[in-house]
This record gives sequence, C-alpha cells and structure tokens, in this order.
Amino acid sequence: QVQPVESGGGLVKPGGSLRLSCAASGFTFSSFTMNWYRQAPGKARELVAVITTGGGITKYGDSVKGRFTISRDNGKNTVYLQMNSLKPEDTAVYYCNAVRLHDLYEYDYWGQGTQVTVFS
Repeated sequence: QVQPVESGGGLVKPGGSLRLSCAASGFTFSSFTMNWYRQAPGKARELVAVITTGGGITKYGDSVKGRFTISRDNGKNTVYLQMNSLKPEDTAVYYCNAVRLHDLYEYDYWGQGTQVTVFS
C-alpha cells in the first residue's frame, strides 16, 4: 500500500516542542519532494514546510519560520518536522505529503494525519 504514515502528534503546552515523523513505504521515497501541511478546524489546508529529494532545499510557511524544522532521512524513508515554541494557533491536524513529477505524471500521496493540540 502506498501511503505515508504520520506519528508523533499529541497534546503540548504553549512554548513546548513536538517532533512529527512520517514513514513512507510503497514508493521510492528518495525521489519525492516531501511536504508537511496542516489544517485547523474551519480553515483551509496550509503548507507548513517543504524539503526537496536530497534535503538540500527547505522552505517554510511564514507562520512557522524560525520555529519549525523539516528534515529527512532517505535511508530510513522518513521525513520529520521538529516543532519548537509551539503556540495555540499551531493546533491542527498535520499531514505528510509526497509529490513527484515524472514523465508528465504527478504522483501525489497523502497520509491520514496526526493531531497536534497546543493548549494552556
């Protein structure tokens, strides 16, 4: 089955940290750009972070710059999202997404999401 699987979500107080993991199987992980998205209740899905195939380029949404770090281990087929200085507005379901454009066809795989709740 081709599906990324997220883990590491949970409850945390403001200012705390969490590390999300996304384990991939069923596709050539190292050939895919990996993204983290999030969606809060009643809001549109938001792109949080992007990392290219080799990990050399990363990009972040403005709301998480300087607080979140995306990384990947191609040997373990896993992408991570280190989240520090968490705020209540970071509360959302976080989704892992794998994308690749090959021969004019876009491969696009999504995980089922993991809940992150930041509360005081």
